[in-house]
Amino acid sequence: MDTVECMRAFVAVAAQESFTGGARQLGISTKLASKYVARLEKRLGVQLFNRTTRSVSLTDTGQAYLQRCGPWLDQLDEMEGIIQARHGELAGPIRLTAPTGFGSRELVRALRPFQTAHPKVEIEMRLSDQHVAIIDEGFDLAIRFGALQDSTLVARKLMDMRIVVVASPDYLKAHGRPARPEDLTGHNCLMQITATEPNIWRFRVDGEAQSIRVNGTFRANSPRAIVHMAEGGMGIGRCPHYTALPFLQSGALELLFETQESTASTLYAVYPPSRHLTARIRALIDHLAGWFSDGGGYA
Repeated sequence: MDTVECMRAFVAVAAQESFTGGARQLGISTKLASKYVARLEKRLGVQLFNRTTRSVSLTDTGQAYLQRCGPWLDQLDEMEGIIQARHGELAGPIRLTAPTGFGSRELVRALRPFQTAHPKVEIEMRLSDQHVAIIDEGFDLAIRFGALQDSTLVARKLMDMRIVVVASPDYLKAHGRPARPEDLTGHNCLMQITATEPNIWRFRVDGEAQSIRVNGTFRANSPRAIVHMAEGGMGIGRCPHYTALPFLQSGALELLFETQESTASTLYAVYPPSRHLTARIRALIDHLAGWFSDGGGYA
């Protein structure tokens, strides 16, 4: 049994304060994680964890070992990355998380050429529309829209995505096309509840910021749900441009107030502040930055 794998299991269990959580972080069984840690304790001749039926906590010795073990594993990953980079071949796992809608289509499109170029890199992508604590959950990288909420993380800007207002031709024919942003108060507006203020839509009119309070009969936490409701003629939606683009291209949706848009949502690659960021993770971040800075296929 490899000592390094035992050390990785120890670090994961310590981070999660749970054998089950640590095992999930590593993608192994709880039984195997427990076996790895027990083997490490036997080799060192010390107890690293206090175990009860309800909790797992580090002993004083375990805490001291963790302070040295974690940085050493980071350095080991960095050394491996340097060798791989010099030989032009990246390898190893990358665990990343991203929003469900964006990750399942747009991010996958960006990842395909990276994995084609680096077939020995193993990417595990977990999609979630909830805020994921990437350090606690053992992720190497998160792809996120919006302002950085955790000041302990590092964020690299990938692109600005337009936030657009859209409606179907059928809806506009039945209810009329709003001529000014304030006309939206007389329309059924489809709202994304993950926005900070879902019922406040912002515009820039004649160089001045304008905020319009809207109302409607449909709210969702998914921008794609907003787009599909708008495409079905159920109201006027506001969403990231990438979600509406296929419908705009087909004519199923039309842009409203295109010259008065004032809001963009910034896409970031977010990762833990480590001096030992592995070569494969650094290469993936660089690839995504290049892909999305070129537009990522969006106008």
